[in-house]
Formats: sequence, structure tokens, C-alpha cells
Amino acid sequence: MEQISVVIITLNEERNIERCLKSLEEVADEIIVLDSFSTDKTSEICQKFPVKFIQKEWMNYSASKNFANSNASYDYILSIDADEALSDELKRAILELKTSDNLFDAYCFNRLANYCGKWIRHGGWYPDTKLRLWNRHKGQWEGEIHEAVKMERNTKTGFIKGDLLHYSYYSIEQHLNLMNKYTDIMANELFNIGKNASIFKLLFSPVFKFIRDYILKLGFLDGYTGFVICRISTRASFLKYTKLRRLNRSKSLHNKETK
Repeated sequence: MEQISVVIITLNEERNIERCLKSLEEVADEIIVLDSFSTDKTSEICQKFPVKFIQKEWMNYSASKNFANSNASYDYILSIDADEALSDELKRAILELKTSDNLFDAYCFNRLANYCGKWIRHGGWYPDTKLRLWNRHKGQWEGEIHEAVKMERNTKTGFIKGDLLHYSYYSIEQHLNLMNKYTDIMANELFNIGKNASIFKLLFSPVFKFIRDYILKLGFLDGYTGFVICRISTRASFLKYTKLRRLNRSKSLHNKETK
């Protein structure tokens, strides 16, 4: 039987981590929790489970996850966030893989988000296919935000049934607060690779995004919640490009002053 190391990164996840760990009990041969010095009960809750609990200062998403993976004992990594849990169908699919004689290098599966108590199946939120189970010698995390596993060339990737349940936001206020944080990071990423934002992009990208997600991707079928999600996503697009323009303007002014 192929053994699996489950890897989780945490920071103040007392609301989520127990649900996450319980969903892994039948699947994991080892659980590694990399914690960025939580100040809530995350550590206390983790000690109730057979986990390898490691604390280290936060780096960024990819660097932290790659460091956690380096502490794994087994070749196959199952990476899961603290606010996620395996559905029963996904658990069964992974257990079947563990007894297979012909494993792929990596596996993808769908992620289903819960937003303020409602499961979201439209607006581009589902199926949110993720590569989260792979041979750690053939791939690693890349990207500071919206990080993804980058596999080596000529690797084989399969798809397995079942949903990864993502308890994304418990309130609209939480969504708005994280939107502000993430748009800072995204704007900096674009700035660091030399991108700029025209007035056209600033004004019309949010409009196009709302039309795409709410109408073309059927976000309206999720009712009022679908509208709220699309509206906040539109706002995020506007903020990202506004912050990018501000960064480029500051750079331009600095260059003029130093001449």
C-alpha cells in the first residue's frame, strides 16, 4: 500500500483545524502541521491528533508549503488547507489509489466552496479543480498568492472523483478584509514583474469580470449569495489595478526625484 503524508499550514485556525484533521483520519499515514506561531487554540487542538507539529515564522505560501513538504516521510503528498476537508467520496477515491499498482505522478480533484453557509456551484467557483496529491520528488509549489503545484515535464496527472470541501468565508466582512489583503499582494506581484494598469483596464476589467462571472458563468443561479460574491470580486479587480497604478506612480516620482 502506498503511504501518504498530509501537509497543512496554519495560522490561528482554531475554527477549522479539527474538522480538517478528522476528515483525514482514514487517509493519512502521517500528518504534518506547519504553524506560523498561532496565538489561538490551534496548537492545543492539533495535539489531540497524531500530528507532527512544527512552528516556523511565515515566509510566503509556496515557501511555507515547500518547507513543510521537506519534512514529509513519504513520497506522496496530500496538501490541504486548514479550512478544507475531504468529502466522503474523495476519501474513498484516495483510499482506492493507495492500493493501486499503477499510480500517476499527480492527481487533481474538484473543490467545492462553502460561503457563509451556502455551497457555491456557479460563477466560476465550481468545479475549482486543484492538483493537491502528487509525488513530491516531481513537483513543488510556486507563486506567492494563488500558489499552485508545478510538476516536472512528462509527468502523468490523473483525476479522481469527490470534492475537497472548502469553508471559505463565514461572513461578508471576512471576505472584504481578506480581499484588501490579497489585492495588496497581487498588485505587488504585478508591479515586481513590470506590469502597469491602463485607465481602460482599471475601468472595464471589473465590468467584464462581473458580466463573465455573474451572467456567463451563471453566478446568478446562486441567488443573493452569488451576487454578493461577484460584486466583491468586481471590487477586488478594481482595487488590484488601482493599487498597481499607485505603485507605478510612486516609482515614477521616485525616479524623477533621483535624477
